[in-house]
Amino acid sequence: MASIGVFCASSQRLDQRWLDLAHQVGVEIGRRGHELVSGGGCVGMMGAVADGARDGGGRTYGVIPQSLVDLEVADTKSDELVVTDGMASRKTMMIERADAFVVLPGGLGTLDELFEVWTTATLDLHRKPILLLDADGFYAGLVGWLRGLVDQEFVRTSALAMLLVAGDVTAALDLLEESLLR
Repeated sequence: MASIGVFCASSQRLDQRWLDLAHQVGVEIGRRGHELVSGGGCVGMMGAVADGARDGGGRTYGVIPQSLVDLEVADTKSDELVVTDGMASRKTMMIERADAFVVLPGGLGTLDELFEVWTTATLDLHRKPILLLDADGFYAGLVGWLRGLVDQEFVRTSALAMLLVAGDVTAALDLLEESLLR
């Protein structure tokens, strides 16, 4: 069993397809016997992925800052819920706990988490797989821009190669599991 960290949107105003995607990812994580490491929220895609993991028979480990607990958005159904003093310590704990990462569609917070976990990997602070789930081409523009950074030598080819990309849930989890075996 691996601990899979998922970064995603917590917005409550999302199109249902994104909530369904998050739920499907959670179900697949649980069904495959993995533990979900989440941002500890019960709203938006974050809540959907946690519910999905439990629906799939998986264990959930949430990490949430006290400020969000105070807003009553904590995933109180989590098997284990750790409360931190802020967003930075939340990210650090999630990175330490997870064996691999899946990045679902999201906004600024999700991108912050992606770049933090990816940057620390390029600095060889960890060797954990990072997968971008590019459902419906959500991240196509970002991936194209990143390839352009490689062409201009702002980003090393080896760094870009660390970022796995898959277009659907099954391919994403297959690729992640394959990467964990290396």
